Amino acid sequence: MNDSLIIQPFSKPVSGSVQLPGSKSITNRTLALAAISGSKVTLEGALFSEDTRIMVDSLQKLGFSVQDDETAKSITIEGRSGTIPNAEAELYVGNAGTAARFLTALLCLRDGGCYDLDGSPAMRERPMRGLLDALEKHGACKVTYKGKDGHFPFTLETKGLSGGYLEVDASASSQILSALLIVAPLAEGEPLIVNILGETVSHPFIDMTLGMMEQFGEDPEIGGHTGPFKFRCGPYTAPGASYQIEPDATAASYFMALPWVVGGELLLPKCGHIELQGDIRFLDVLGQLGGSFDEESGTLQVKYPHRLIDGFTQNFNPISDTFLTLAALSPLLNTELTITGIAHTRKQETDRIAAMATELEKLGQNVTETEDSLTVHPDVEAMIALTKDAPLGIDTYHDHRVAMSFGILGCYDLHGDGRPWLEIHNPACCAKTFPNFFDVLESLRS
Repeated sequence: MNDSLIIQPFSKPVSGSVQLPGSKSITNRTLALAAISGSKVTLEGALFSEDTRIMVDSLQKLGFSVQDDETAKSITIEGRSGTIPNAEAELYVGNAGTAARFLTALLCLRDGGCYDLDGSPAMRERPMRGLLDALEKHGACKVTYKGKDGHFPFTLETKGLSGGYLEVDASASSQILSALLIVAPLAEGEPLIVNILGETVSHPFIDMTLGMMEQFGEDPEIGGHTGPFKFRCGPYTAPGASYQIEPDATAASYFMALPWVVGGELLLPKCGHIELQGDIRFLDVLGQLGGSFDEESGTLQVKYPHRLIDGFTQNFNPISDTFLTLAALSPLLNTELTITGIAHTRKQETDRIAAMATELEKLGQNVTETEDSLTVHPDVEAMIALTKDAPLGIDTYHDHRVAMSFGILGCYDLHGDGRPWLEIHNPACCAKTFPNFFDVLESLRS
């Protein structure tokens, strides 16, 4: 794929069916849980993307047996009952937050290990301190930073994970808490009690982690979303020889929104049975835009019998990965849209609030930005004027969700004559979670 991609607007209402990739969040959680279980597990419907390949590659470097078949969308891994086979390794986690946090915690199960970890320039800026401080204070490792304290790159000298009481600041990312929850049942000696200092974000991802842990045989005592979480000591056991990965609910959000943009309807197979992913609740948001959603035999039908264009205010904290999907469509509303509860997204793949504000302003929209919110005052006439002579380029900041969100906006026939008006820079960044996103989008135009 070239360094930029001009989006061709739809000339007719969309129809058809979209086969979505597997969930990144579930794929990487399953890999972590399976690796430290006492079972051999085949992940069916697994996601093959940059983030999951990083996880697979890292587990292989640590000595785990992992075989993958991209054609069959399957990955088979042999668990080692909480043992990390190799005592030394150099791991590169790219910009994969799940791999970065989960692997760091997994490594601390090894007594006497020494591991060098690094990530991409963007990952070097993402929060790790809460996890590293908690593990080091608990005596599970010694951390030697090679750059900025609390960030990649660093060396972990691991000492094994003991039971007792552990406190963690997970305010910057729910993945920090999820990482500790995943390894907690394998603590040596007395049970490990995990408590949160303050609040965390994106509670549905914590619920996902706990739900999957239960599937693998661990049902902790829970004192609400903030803990304490108390675990009995014991190995994980897979629920069967195979584990079915749900379709990615966040990826589904783009295709749930597409019929609102261009008209028509879409079928999303297997999305009617999504249970682990909180982002499926993006449907509730789209309901405010007139969405109608029917489910039959697991297939979700999405259409807009009454296309509504009034703006509204929405707290996206529980489903923050989907806020970009709605923000990108805001120029097509007729009143202002306010999105709140998203301060933590400033520390994700990029500063997502600033990125969306910048690109929407480039399209002539009046945007008000606070630390925790984004308000867009739509101006479709300004957008028409700015793109009448040539497509306008959207910078994506190496962020897959910025690229995909504006890709959906570009499908709108803004000028009424099929002229392209939006160009996506670095569309290949979608490889992080949805490598063939723009191919799938193109297939729906035919």
